[in-house]
Amino acid sequence: MSSYGGPDVLQLAEVPEPAPAAGHQRIEVLRSGVNYADLHVREGNYLADVKLPYIPGNEVIGHSDGRRVVALTRGGGYAQVALAHRRSTIPVPDDIDDATAISLTLQGNSAWHLLHTVVRLGPGETVIVPAAAGGVGSLAVQLAKRAGARVVALASTDAKRALALGLGADAVVDSTSTSLAADLKEATFGGAAAALEMTGGDTLHSTLEALAPMGRMAVYGSVSGIETTIATRDLMATGKTVSGFWLPLLFGHRTALRDSMTDLFQAVRDGELTVPAPTVYPLSEAARAHEDMAARRTTGKVVLDPAS
Repeated sequence: MSSYGGPDVLQLAEVPEPAPAAGHQRIEVLRSGVNYADLHVREGNYLADVKLPYIPGNEVIGHSDGRRVVALTRGGGYAQVALAHRRSTIPVPDDIDDATAISLTLQGNSAWHLLHTVVRLGPGETVIVPAAAGGVGSLAVQLAKRAGARVVALASTDAKRALALGLGADAVVDSTSTSLAADLKEATFGGAAAALEMTGGDTLHSTLEALAPMGRMAVYGSVSGIETTIATRDLMATGKTVSGFWLPLLFGHRTALRDSMTDLFQAVRDGELTVPAPTVYPLSEAARAHEDMAARRTTGKVVLDPAS
């Protein structure tokens, strides 16, 4: 992309391979993950500035030094070759297939750390999970159940709510409801101990209202594009906690990503985590992948194939 804007700014082009960098590994990419953050990057309103021209993509699976690896990158993922720091590059065990591994890399790590690092979900607690048919949400539902929690899932259509129930959610709520706070309070039996939030605006306020006193919220997105303010007086009066989360904050951590990926792989082996087959687009159709994701036409993981 040479400019910010709509999906049409994504153009297929031949560019030089990324230059070697200290502490980084060269990866021959098999699949590139597409995430909602990529849409913010393209529009120019991401959390971190990017220098144009820019290759989007923060997640890949491929081969490096003869090993199959997944990696979290700081851009450059929508390509045949990418660079990733060794601390965010993780070998994939032989018993984990490519589709599962790429689905767990960014979204699985996000779901895991939101639940275990940020809100510190405990057995018997109730947690609200948004976009429960999406990449992060569908994994968060299952990981929360694995942790012994009761899950109230948010989704926008009957089909997506049915999917959430199939993944183990104990209750589902229409995320488009005009009485969202009341609906969530009913579904959580008066208030949840924890909640994940990625929409902003009225949805954030409704979810916060549906937390029980001393409840914890983790905010990891703002797909509405609305900059949302929260009254500190209300937080003090209810003892509620609102924490922000951005996965790249863990990229330089020595063990955080490896520990969570090890646990995610084990959850798959144990049959406690099911990953639907990703939707695959050719790299040349990255713009269509962005369009479909923005229109909420996708479920689960979306990936690009750089070989087509």
